[in-house]
Amino acid sequence: MSDTLPTATRVVDPGIRALYRLENRWQAWLDVEVALARAQAELGIIPAAAADAIAGAARLEKMDRARIDEGFARTGHTIVPLVWELGRVVGEQHGGWVHWGATTQNITQTGDLLVLRQAHAVFLRQIGEILSAMASLAERGAEMPIAGRTHGQHAVPATFGYKVAVWIDELIRHTDRFRQAAPRLFVAMLGGGAGTYASLGKNGPPVQQAIGRLLGLGSMTVPSRAIGDHLAENIMLLGLLAATCGKIGREIYTLMKTEFGELEEPVPPGTVGSSTMPQKRNPKLCQDIIAAAAEIRCMVPLALEAMMTEHEADRTTSLMMDTAESRSCIATGDMLSRLAEIVGDLRLDPVRMRANLDLGGGLIMAEAVMLELGAAIGRQHAHDAVYDAAQDAFVQGKSFGELLAADTRVTTHMTPEQITGLLDPTAYTGLCADMARAGAARARAAAMELSK
Repeated sequence: MSDTLPTATRVVDPGIRALYRLENRWQAWLDVEVALARAQAELGIIPAAAADAIAGAARLEKMDRARIDEGFARTGHTIVPLVWELGRVVGEQHGGWVHWGATTQNITQTGDLLVLRQAHAVFLRQIGEILSAMASLAERGAEMPIAGRTHGQHAVPATFGYKVAVWIDELIRHTDRFRQAAPRLFVAMLGGGAGTYASLGKNGPPVQQAIGRLLGLGSMTVPSRAIGDHLAENIMLLGLLAATCGKIGREIYTLMKTEFGELEEPVPPGTVGSSTMPQKRNPKLCQDIIAAAAEIRCMVPLALEAMMTEHEADRTTSLMMDTAESRSCIATGDMLSRLAEIVGDLRLDPVRMRANLDLGGGLIMAEAVMLELGAAIGRQHAHDAVYDAAQDAFVQGKSFGELLAADTRVTTHMTPEQITGLLDPTAYTGLCADMARAGAARARAAAMELSK
């Protein structure tokens, strides 16, 4: 999504773009170089003094940016100019130990996972805030009747809180997936040029494990540069999250339409929806969510393609995976920040919900009538009788209740008062209120866990 989205000025920036700026990635790579040196010093591969010198020098602000930029322009290489500059700042005595036994992707992939871990921490915090707001929303709408719709048509009555419980249920599972994937995803890699440990020999696995320990990461079982399933899994998880958020955004967008009017995203005073139509109150935040969610989902096929690495390494697929990750993460931050804004201040219109619920003149209660009548004459006979009345009511514009009251198949077993009672939609919302309140409790518990 563009940095120039008009809503960016009213939504808190989650900071994901800053994480994916080149300078932050470079610093993450330097942090890996420090961990590499520390790990090798622990195992006696390089002098401890060299590791100390590397650790003391590996800050981007200590380096000459002009020299780095000139090096990148001249070499066209991903990391070599940064390694050169680190060696220069470390000094002649110890600079030769920088990047010992490592290859470019060992450093960049491990460093980029440090950046991704920062992004995941932001996402989980954002989801926690969303769940907390949804808990209040679910409780507020627990018993607020609304038309349940299937295939775009009225089905049976529900409550708005039940809708929110559905959203909560999916979001909690996404947080579980992120946590379950973390040990597979956040792993250090130090296999050398082709992932064979040739440069370090038997010291290779212990060095890789020590790098992971120093950085709070796991360690790859086989440090192949051709392995990308864990990186693709991350994009797929973001795609799943995006599908849920996009669905929520689309639902609110739809229910905000003039013809529905049941919900409205926050529209602060002074917001302009159109340069020519002053009445417009457009669902701008929902539109941002839907667009961002689509962008994220579009990165899933790219990530899967990026797994198709040729032989032992291929920069082509690395570029594809880098693009998929950075674009997905930035769009995820944008999407979640806008969802938090919406659910934190969503306007509900229970009067309009009830008016829409009554649009069919009781038709939405056909199932309840059928089941009550079916207890006396059998489900299929009851279905036939209620079907006839329902179709006539819709096609001919007649009263559903009056048609039922004129059918001897119905009146033989029901009084007019019973028919009227069965047409009350507020009496047929099942366990919606219970599920809404249970969802609220789960959301609060999950939000509290995510805040730790």
